[in-house]
Amino acid sequence: MMTRKLATACAALMLSGSVWAAESTLRPEQRIEVLERQVQALSGLLLRMDALQREVQQLRGELELQTNALDALKQRQRDLYLDIDERLTQPSSAEQDSASVDSEAPASQTTVVPEPSASPAPVAIATSASANEERAYQKAFELLSQRRYEESAKLFREFLVQYPAGVYADNAQYWLGETSYVTRDFSSALTEFKRLLEHYPESPKVSGALLKIGYIEYDTQDPTRAKETLTSLIERFPGSSAARLAEEFIRKKKL
Repeated sequence: MMTRKLATACAALMLSGSVWAAESTLRPEQRIEVLERQVQALSGLLLRMDALQREVQQLRGELELQTNALDALKQRQRDLYLDIDERLTQPSSAEQDSASVDSEAPASQTTVVPEPSASPAPVAIATSASANEERAYQKAFELLSQRRYEESAKLFREFLVQYPAGVYADNAQYWLGETSYVTRDFSSALTEFKRLLEHYPESPKVSGALLKIGYIEYDTQDPTRAKETLTSLIERFPGSSAARLAEEFIRKKKL
């Protein structure tokens, strides 16, 4: 579709050139009038091409967003399984520890031993808190997948206030940056992505954040810094999908 539109624009330009050649015998004032019309037509075509280019960029951003969303869902599922497995193993470990203590305790203290059996209670509270965190994150993420970016950003901010060290805090911070990036609010996006690097330096989302920071630096007329950021990404995460995208970007933009 995009190729067809560009081809149509080029054909219009060629046609306007042929019209100019045919009307080269007109009087000067007529030629000026024709020229003005052609300039206006050319200006309209250039504006249209610029709009199409922005549309392509937005579509690419949304495609990347959907791809990242799928990866995040897969990672979230794996994290959830690991979290459940860890919580299931904790009570048995506590029981083993209490059993070890009981075997060494004097017989007169055996009546006090049943109290440690209540230790699973804190685990139940933690599981409930994790379930609340899961629901809050999922609600914000669903809005993001529906392209309701402002609403999604609001929920992600609330999530980070409530669960700053939660299981999904780094993901929430990354997607908060994405909500601004997709809407081309580069200043806010840059702030959020840098916050991810500062607060969650070990997050799997660091490479993606560095990639977007490099893109933003280029789009805000700082190609030198963009190259430095993307080169750092390639060196820190060689072979990653983010590194491959960074290499392609550097090559395409001739940085």
